[in-house]
Amino acid sequence: MNGRVWPAVCGALATLGAACAMLPLVDRTSWILQAALLLTVQSAVGVVARRVPLAAPLTIALQAVTSLLLLTVVFAREQAVAGVLPGPDVLQHFDHLLRESLDDIGRYAIPAPATVALRLLLVGGVLLVGLVVDALAVTYGGAAPAGLPLLALYSIGAGLAKGGSDWLLFLPAAAGYLLLLLAEGRERLSRWGRVFGGQPPSADGPAAIGAGRGPSPVRTGHRIGALVLGIALVAPAVLPSIGGGLLQPRGRGDGPGGSGGTISAVNPLVSLQNSLNQPENREVLRYRVAPPGGQDLYLRIVSLDRFDGASWRASERRITNVPMPMLPAPTGLAPEVRADPVGMSVAAADGYAQNYLPMPYPAQSVDRLTGQWRYEPEGRTLVGDHGQTTRGLRYEVAVLRVQPTAAQLAAAPAPPEALLREYTQVPDNVPAVVARTAREVTAGAANAYEQAIRLQDFFAVGGGFRYDTEVRSGSGHDAIARFLEEKRGFCVHFSFSMAAMARTLGIPARVAVGFTPGSPQADGSMSVGSKDAHAWPELYFEGAGWTRFEPTPSRGTQPEYTVAQAPTAPDPGAPVPAPSRRTVPSAAPSVDPACPPEQRKLAGCPGPASRASAAETGGSTSPLTVAGFALACLAALALPLLPMLWRIRTRARRLGGARSPGEPAARTLAAWRELTDSAWDYGIPPDDSRTPRMAADRIVVTARLEGPAAEAAGRVATAVERTLYAPGPSPAEGLAGDVELVRAGLHASAAPRARLRARLAPRSAVRIVRAAARRRSAAGAALRSGPVGRAWRRVGAALRGIAAGLRTGRRG
Repeated sequence: MNGRVWPAVCGALATLGAACAMLPLVDRTSWILQAALLLTVQSAVGVVARRVPLAAPLTIALQAVTSLLLLTVVFAREQAVAGVLPGPDVLQHFDHLLRESLDDIGRYAIPAPATVALRLLLVGGVLLVGLVVDALAVTYGGAAPAGLPLLALYSIGAGLAKGGSDWLLFLPAAAGYLLLLLAEGRERLSRWGRVFGGQPPSADGPAAIGAGRGPSPVRTGHRIGALVLGIALVAPAVLPSIGGGLLQPRGRGDGPGGSGGTISAVNPLVSLQNSLNQPENREVLRYRVAPPGGQDLYLRIVSLDRFDGASWRASERRITNVPMPMLPAPTGLAPEVRADPVGMSVAAADGYAQNYLPMPYPAQSVDRLTGQWRYEPEGRTLVGDHGQTTRGLRYEVAVLRVQPTAAQLAAAPAPPEALLREYTQVPDNVPAVVARTAREVTAGAANAYEQAIRLQDFFAVGGGFRYDTEVRSGSGHDAIARFLEEKRGFCVHFSFSMAAMARTLGIPARVAVGFTPGSPQADGSMSVGSKDAHAWPELYFEGAGWTRFEPTPSRGTQPEYTVAQAPTAPDPGAPVPAPSRRTVPSAAPSVDPACPPEQRKLAGCPGPASRASAAETGGSTSPLTVAGFALACLAALALPLLPMLWRIRTRARRLGGARSPGEPAARTLAAWRELTDSAWDYGIPPDDSRTPRMAADRIVVTARLEGPAAEAAGRVATAVERTLYAPGPSPAEGLAGDVELVRAGLHASAAPRARLRARLAPRSAVRIVRAAARRRSAAGAALRSGPVGRAWRRVGAALRGIAAGLRTGRRG
């Protein structure tokens, strides 16, 4: 069996072609070169293992171990034993990187930064798919099923990437798979002999039959493959396609400087639960406010205003150029409502890539903003155009800190009819329990403001709800009804439910997604981390505009205008006493105050508890564990070498017995077994039907032995015949040396591949399996003939007798 070099090469190329679909997912493409290098080594190990040859499972296991070593050297060299062997620290490091990669997937927009965690996920995924493709198409010889892992790899990249170059991603993937099929087909044909080239008919006419009329099968396969690939590329261009909605690229406009374009319906809540549940609180941005006192501002990313009964989403709306120097006045804000201007300077982290610009509501202006940004007037949001993100962005925002009084909200007039009609829509498929619960909770409320306060208090205080980020975010038309029944969830459940219930009461409502104010730092700035991700409802009151409420218990802060009870008689001029703020525990882990801000930003400072735990455990794995894991890795690497090691040990034992003083017959037969097994290793199996002389002559002729090697084989055969047939055999000397001469002759006359196989995978090692089978058969026979076997036969006889008696009784 050869190593099947050409199919292995085509399998690696097909894997890399499918992996090209993931190139748009990260901002740097150097990872594909790294994956190509490691995949080449993995495929080369498979070629060598098949040339030996090793069994198919051993070949796959050897490739898997090689891939693990390669990933260890590239991504975890510092944690590895001797820089190469993977130990427990390496597995912990890989686990940490994989968890981090999942967090990065939920956090970053496409293209994401090529972090170490994402590179490990990409390169490891390519190696895994490459291993499966090589096993199916090369080791087991089935190229067609190898298309399934290739399709999975391509679908991941093509499904996540956005843009107009989808056909460019499809081309290398399809071409690679087609090349793999052609290579496998050509090899199948070559097993029958020469692949005919399809010659034109000769002038002899009918006499030339069989001269090769018609195209060759390989050339026909090339033409069919090229035709199918062309159809696959052209067909999508001429068929009608679906556009708009979620299928439309995000932030697509008329180009830079244009005033048209739309922002598609997107769902930014996909990663919110992942952000809340990740183990560490990574800083996403930091900001300062002036004058002091505006640190309670929520940073809003986007508003979700379309409720279809199953979920909340952002509507598809027109986007324009960012108005300069001031944004339009916010909808519904009256002059008599207090609105203090606040300045905010924001610095986004280099690892935070978001298509929407975080800023408080309502913003008045945005300065020092670089890149391509567009403005969506209805939600007053800024969205990146042509892939623009917030990564490393520095900008300044002027906002209004709107502070209506409870009396002003209670006396708010009815909203405009158009706004009321759009933001109070509730689909018919919403369960009736949602509206019924809203009416029960707000029974006796005098106005929309009192209804909103009672809804907030129902969720945050008196309804028995519990904050739990492990609850499934949920979807479907009964999601809100299920939440009202189970009373467990996180900010998504609370904000979605309160906004939906407010709409059933005729109060305009939507859901905002962004961040809570964060935590204050020693230098006077505010740090916003990934655990500060949040969602909250916004209800519309004429005069105050869109107003924030906080129904989520133990998260954020409730606005001052929502804490006090509504007055019985509306009085717009009456001041409302300042309520006491709730003390909300920070979601960020405790950090040593002496930790520098730069290091704290990178999550490099452990808390006191972490340092105490590290001091108690010594901060490292025990040497005994490392040694045990290293021995396990060495044992896995040595598994393919077991036949060679057994053969070396057996040879040393036999030749040592032939040299040592002892019974002449045992010494002679040990030398003869070693000679026949050595010939077996070089492709000459033993034949028990031949006499020793005939067997030795067969070895000499087949291996083309000459001179001392042939004479040594004859001497060993003569000694065996004397031992077996002579009445009084005389001891033979120098048999071990004669066997060594025969082995040297066999090695010299064999081809290089046969030499390698005789050394690494000797055929005579099959005696291990045969001996184990004999011992198993003997043990089974002893068990059957022993007391246990006799007892079991008695039980069987008794059961058969009982069954016969039962059948006789039934017939009677």
